[in-house]
Order: sequence, then structure tokens, then C-alpha cells
Amino acid sequence: MVNLVIMRHGEAVAQSSQDSQRQLNARGDAEVSQMATWLTKVYAHFDFILASPYVRTQQTAALMLTQQGAATQLQTLPELVPDGDCHQVQLYVDALLAEAPSARILIVSHMPLVSFLVETFTRSGNTPIFDTAALACIEYTPGGQGVLLEKIAPADLQLISS
Repeated sequence: MVNLVIMRHGEAVAQSSQDSQRQLNARGDAEVSQMATWLTKVYAHFDFILASPYVRTQQTAALMLTQQGAATQLQTLPELVPDGDCHQVQLYVDALLAEAPSARILIVSHMPLVSFLVETFTRSGNTPIFDTAALACIEYTPGGQGVLLEKIAPADLQLISS
């Protein structure tokens, strides 16, 4: 059962005075909306969406939240920035799952952190590259070794639907 999904934010504008202030562009909005629809069709609603404080990840999380149930909680974690600490994120997720073992969690962050998070939660030695708005779906047991069940990007959905 997939209980942890790691997502890279949608495509953002190339320039901003501060990286943390970059917003999603029109393509990024479309990518994220497409992935939100797919995720809702394939997997049950999430209990938590954890997002970086950066504008583009907050926008991505908000778009993902529109396809979720009313009980889904959006939380901002400062550790989810591009150079964040994977171990701290894992400890936080483990604590959430200790309180609610059946909880389903969506993490929205950045490259390269999303790649390192896959390795941290699966201990597979695999640090995949993420396209914008791509998802890694993991079956995870707190403190244990998770299993990467699938990784999918907006371009993959276009191939599937063709």
C-alpha cells in the first residue's frame, strides 16, 4: 500500500530576485493539476501534505490539496527546502506515522532533496532525477526500509493516455 508520495513542485518561472519567491508558471499549474487528478484516481486521499516554505512548493501543495478530502492537513516544513536534511524529514514522517499508523503522506519539495528523500525512505541507493511535478510512490514502514512502487511524471501520463 502506498502511504508516502514524494513530489517535486511544478515548473516555475526562471527568474526572481530570490529563489524562494519563484512562482509556478502556466505549464507548472497544468502539470500539477494533471498529477493531482491522476493521484486521486489511483490512490486514496492523503491525511497530510507536507511542503517546503518556498512559493512554488506552496502553490503546488495548494493545487494538490484541491483534489484531496476535507480532512487533509497542509503543513509547512522548513526542512523541505532544496538543501534540507533528509534525516529530519524522515524523523518527522516517522513521528506522524507513530501517532497515526494508517496515515497517508504527500511530501512536496525540490530537487535535489526529493531524490535524496527517495533514497532515505527506501535505502535502495537509488536517487532518481525528478521532472517537474513528478511523483515517487512508496510503501513505507516507520524506521524501516520502504519500497519504491512507481515513479511517474506528467510526460508519462501523456504516453499512457495516448
